[in-house]
Amino acid sequence: MEHTEFMALPEFIRNYISYTETVKNRSGKTVNEYYTDLRTFLRYLKRKWNMVDPSTDFEQIDITDVDIDFVRRVTLSDVYEFLVYCKNERGNNERTRARKVSSLRSFFKYLTVKCNLLESNPVEQLESPKSHSVLPKYLTLEQSIDLLNAVDGPYKERDYCILTVFLNCGLRLSELCGLNVTDIRTDGTMRVLGKGGKERIVYLNDACQRALAEYLAVRPVDGIPAEHKRALFLSRLNRRISNKTVQHIVYENLKKIGLDNQGYSVHKLRHTAATLMYQQGGVDVRVLKDLLGHSNLGTTQIYTHLSSEQLKGAVDSNPLANVKKK
Repeated sequence: MEHTEFMALPEFIRNYISYTETVKNRSGKTVNEYYTDLRTFLRYLKRKWNMVDPSTDFEQIDITDVDIDFVRRVTLSDVYEFLVYCKNERGNNERTRARKVSSLRSFFKYLTVKCNLLESNPVEQLESPKSHSVLPKYLTLEQSIDLLNAVDGPYKERDYCILTVFLNCGLRLSELCGLNVTDIRTDGTMRVLGKGGKERIVYLNDACQRALAEYLAVRPVDGIPAEHKRALFLSRLNRRISNKTVQHIVYENLKKIGLDNQGYSVHKLRHTAATLMYQQGGVDVRVLKDLLGHSNLGTTQIYTHLSSEQLKGAVDSNPLANVKKK
């Protein structure tokens, strides 16, 4: 959000955004998503309550004139109708609608509990949309090895190291791009700054340590702008590598092994690391939670799904499996 847009907002909305970012310590991405959801909701209400010309483009509806009395009019029915609108008119899936529910809960809780601008919370009983469990998409062990072996080119040490860290440590994209040289420690660990500024220590296995050593041996030391000198991974212009560049590196190597256009992405490498550690490494889900930097165990438990081979093995192990009809 631009500074001018922020300053034009009503004071209570500005205060909420600042509270979310500073006190709740949410990431910039999360703060922006919460604000976008809130803005969409307020625009919807202005249109629903006939406060704007019907011909006005929805994305151009001004919310700078919204005051606390406007918000006091909101009922639970308004929110449910908004969620129906998001589903039918905006094509939002369950996950996106669930995030909007979370955004509105956060906003109204702030107004009610933190600054006492509302006497009652209209969304206190608001439930999140039920979502179908979707198993995370991930690479098999063989595909992961093929992906690593596909790396080549003038930046092969860097690219191989990036893929190795993703597949072994399960880092998020932003976490990898934010790594500094000083985050790689001599005791075989790595400092990672996760969501909400939460710091965690990740142990580096032999594959990661070898890949890092080979990359650091060729990492440029001259011609790096002062503000980028600390960055671990550098672009071809000797600047901190961007999310977009890393996404391109991953996609191009997936393409080499025939896995492009199949729904794989950088985040799927995180799923791959978690799934391989749980299914084939036997890592306890609670350990996996800390390694991945999840806030609660429920998020991690999605990786406890069973592979088709395990399911087949379970049925085959039934003592009735070999019983034949007389």
